[in-house]
Amino acid sequence: MAAPEQAIAPDRLRDEVRELTRELIRIDTSNPPGRESVAAEFLAGYLSEAGVEAELAGPDPERLSLIARVAGTGEGPSLMLMAHTDVVPAPDADWTVPPFAGELRDGRVIGRGAADMKGELAARAVAFAEIARGEDPPAGDVLLLAESDEERNTYDVGMSWLMRERADLRCDYALNEGGGILLELAGGRRVVTISIGEKQVASLRLRFHGRAGHASVPAGADNVLARAADAVRRLLSHDAPARLTPAIAAALEGLGAPVAAGAEAAVEWAAGQHPVLAGMVPAMTRLTVTPTGLKTHEPANVIPPFADVICDCRALPGQGLDDVCEHVERALDGIEHELELLEPLTGGTASAIDTPLYRVCEEHVRERLPGAELLPVVTPGFTDSHWVRAAHGTVAYGFAPVFSTPLDVYLGGMHGADEAIDVADLAEMTALSLRAIRSLGA
Repeated sequence: MAAPEQAIAPDRLRDEVRELTRELIRIDTSNPPGRESVAAEFLAGYLSEAGVEAELAGPDPERLSLIARVAGTGEGPSLMLMAHTDVVPAPDADWTVPPFAGELRDGRVIGRGAADMKGELAARAVAFAEIARGEDPPAGDVLLLAESDEERNTYDVGMSWLMRERADLRCDYALNEGGGILLELAGGRRVVTISIGEKQVASLRLRFHGRAGHASVPAGADNVLARAADAVRRLLSHDAPARLTPAIAAALEGLGAPVAAGAEAAVEWAAGQHPVLAGMVPAMTRLTVTPTGLKTHEPANVIPPFADVICDCRALPGQGLDDVCEHVERALDGIEHELELLEPLTGGTASAIDTPLYRVCEEHVRERLPGAELLPVVTPGFTDSHWVRAAHGTVAYGFAPVFSTPLDVYLGGMHGADEAIDVADLAEMTALSLRAIRSLGA
């Protein structure tokens, strides 16, 4: 990866964000169970040294989020710096280092949360502290929000609760996770992703019925697992038609895809421009129903009377339950089943790109990587950006520049073993956050 050569942040900030990242990694906030309050309290102590009095808020004393504010002059828009404190669990079987040690090796921090997203949290916090330590206040209020329960988002203790209960947290703009990776495309063109929206997410259960029997006499039995297995195979091989929402069409046009030739042609062309896009583009343009679990609730010596296939569901903005049911019906044509939505479709929000904050991100990319372009994308997954958009109409982007860490290291470690990020990228993220704070309203 062709990364910028010049330093992006003073040595003192580079050292500060490196060590803060390591300290946050050492606080095990694996979700479940979370216990993010320890990380929030640690951050509150860090910010107090910069003269900031932070607040811990939430309905669960063990899962509190941190809220901190630097008051602006009122001459510019408000900005929220977002980052979640929880991480996914880290079974250490495949790790080459202890996952919660926060080790530093060859200019790279390794540990659970380094990329997702304690490194980004540290960068936002250091930028926030730097502003608080300065003599000149920002043009608009700056909020730092370190929220709990993003990885699971099932307990209503993090951003969903905060946006519902705390109207005072409304901001004009927000920076969050979900973009910032540098892609070297075919032909030498370079783009940097910025997430402007995301798909809807839900989970569902498909139930298949059979006839119970003794497992010792399998011949001729109506074993429901055969139908369940066939259903899983069909779901995995059934692609929904590609659809281009306005935000997705803008992203593909930015790549140069032949959008006028139709959605399928545009998706095929764009997916061929980079290995990362090969997975991202189809996912962001299609409804997906992905089997992730199988349950029968019976002992091993009983042929079960029913089997449940649990599925992850991701729908495009504007789609609903009818679209999900139609997709499943087409995939399972001829297989009797019952469909139950285990949680409502949530998400599907997007932000416009003709904004001052988007231009700040564009300027950063152009300055740091001459000739590179910003590429708006719709994130296939779910982030807490949805909650701030839905509650207050906040313009929220996922953008944390990663120009140094190799993509296989950065993306491969997320939710996997040996999660890592280069210190150079921690400094890059800090500089971008500082630029956003200082530029908005300037």
